[in-house]
This record gives sequence, structure tokens and C-alpha cells, in this order.
Amino acid sequence: MTDDENRVAGLLLAAGGGRRLGGRPKALLPHRGRLLVEHAAEVLRAGGCASVHVVLGARADEVRARAELPDCALVDNPDWEHGMGTSLRAGLEALAGAGARAALVLLVDQPGIGPEAVARVRRAYRSPRSLASAAYDGVRGHPVLFGAGHWAGIAATATGDRGARAYLREHADAVELVECGNVAEAYDIDTEADLAHLE
Repeated sequence: MTDDENRVAGLLLAAGGGRRLGGRPKALLPHRGRLLVEHAAEVLRAGGCASVHVVLGARADEVRARAELPDCALVDNPDWEHGMGTSLRAGLEALAGAGARAALVLLVDQPGIGPEAVARVRRAYRSPRSLASAAYDGVRGHPVLFGAGHWAGIAATATGDRGARAYLREHADAVELVECGNVAEAYDIDTEADLAHLE
């Protein structure tokens, strides 16, 4: 791994309140004997991210108290109720002061995405101008990689629950799609029915 690759930081967005799950924050859902936030942070670490930043929001104090997140930087997003875009902005702001060259963004509620998908997308890093995204049968999904040269533009357009969607659409020609459909499933844990995916 080159020095630059060592500066691809994992950014886990784990602030949501689980409104459609009766107000149960997704970070605190159980999966494979631990909390979903612990599982997702370990996926980023196992996928080769040298550091992992975790953005917390809903019941952040409880997540801090219950979750074992060794060597992770915890970032509080007091504006989490205004959507995922606020968490993305908070995370990128934290990374800007940490010397990272790129952010590899994973959502806490996608446990079907494992270390191999993270590693594939991480390997797409070339420079601070890199943009890459996992693809599932050619359709863009998570995780996504944002070189630091794009952070200001992403932060300026990240609103509501859209995150970086508008920015990626505007820069579609620059996004390297990394097929991950054979190693990951990109379902979300959004509703009561989706809880069947948790183990």
C-alpha cells in the first residue's frame, strides 16, 4: 500500500434516527452479536482504510456509551435531523483537519456491503481528484470514494437526505464505477421488514 493509499480514510455515516423503524437509531441495531455501527466500522477497517471517522447524531451519547469503536474518531452532528447531507458535511470537515487525501463513505444501514467491496473502491484512489463508486450491475451505489479535491464542492451541494447525489450526477463522467455486485448486496435497513436482513 502506498503512502497516499494509507491516507484514504473511512467515513461512516451513522447519525440517522430510524424514523421508519419507530425511532430506533440504526447505529444501535444488533447484527451478528454486536451493534450495527461496530460492524460497519470494522468493515471499513478490514477493507483497508487506515483511519475511520464515525458521524453520530441520534442518541449519540448512548452510541458512545454502548459501542466499542476502538481507534475510531467520533464526530458529532448536532444537525442530524436535517438529513444525511449534514452528516456528510460534518464528516468531511473533520477529515479535512486529519490529513486524509480521500474519504471512503459507507452508510451504517447497509450490512450487505463487506470488506471486499470497500477494498475494491479504495483501490480506485489515484489522487485527490479521484471520484469512484461501487456499482451493482452497473448502477451506482455505496461505498463511494471522494478525493479531497472534491470535498468543498460536495459540502456545498450536500443537502437533506441527498448527500453527494447531486455532485456525483454533475460529475458523472469523472466517476469510476467499480463493480461490486458479485461480492456485496446494497440493500438498506429502512423499514421493519428490512430487519429480516440482520442476523
